[in-house]
Parts: sequence; C-alpha cells; structure tokens
Amino acid sequence: MSKIPQNAYHYTECGLDDVFLLSLPVAKDRAGESTLTIQNINGLHSLLRCEVALKGVGLNSKEIRFLRTGLGLSQTQLAKVLHKDGQTVGRWERGETLIDGASETLLRALALEDSSIVVRISELASRAIQSPKPHRYDIDASNPNNYRLAA
Repeated sequence: MSKIPQNAYHYTECGLDDVFLLSLPVAKDRAGESTLTIQNINGLHSLLRCEVALKGVGLNSKEIRFLRTGLGLSQTQLAKVLHKDGQTVGRWERGETLIDGASETLLRALALEDSSIVVRISELASRAIQSPKPHRYDIDASNPNNYRLAA
C-alpha cells in the first residue's frame, strides 16, 4: 500500500478502517483555533458506498456493516432481503463467518441501486473474492460539493 500523505485525515467515524480524506478544508472555530469540518457528509458517504460496492475483492465485515447501515436497514431487514437467518448478518459483521458470494453480490447491487452507476451483476459477482489485504479509500475532500477518489 502506498504511503499516507501527511495532510490526510484518517476518517474512522464512518466505521471503516482505511478511509483518508485528503486536502480537507480547515476552518477556524469561535476561539480562532483551526478545526476540521466535514461538510456534505451524505455526499461523502454516497461516494464511499459506491467505492465499497465496486471494490475489486471481497467485502470485509466493516464494509458489510457500512453498506447495510447506508441502506438504512437493520441486520434483520437485510437478512430478510437476502433470504438469510437474522443472526447470519451479525456473524458477517463481527467477522465470525464470511459472507457468501450470492449475498455479497446482491448487497453490492443494492448499494449501487440509487447511484447513476450501471454495472453488470456478473461483474459484481466476480469481485466477491476474499483477499487478505486491506483496501484503502483515499478521498479528495478539497471540494465538499464534489467528493471524488484521489488520483
């Protein structure tokens, strides 16, 4: 993995381990101290949902939870959509068991449903291969109205 830029903000508040916001604008608080403010959080999370859904290898437990909560579903609700037992989703999110390929493919498709991204189900299914390497998401945060992957 490439080196993390010095000015990057490690954005763990989203629930993912490897999200870094680059060039995040710095503001001044009432006391005149420099502070970071993440604006347009919905736009940022929308981009992250798409990037997680499109990543080239299998989803990890935190990414499964991130997609589920981004869809506004409880574990029980997602289990019902995927025709699984309610406890199964919890096991995936705790990393106790791996998500099966069909469920992962459908979860990815659900996460992309409200985006303008069109991708074939067969393409999503080919990405559901587990990898021991973590996936890092570097986001250019210089323009909160247009979050995008960093180059």
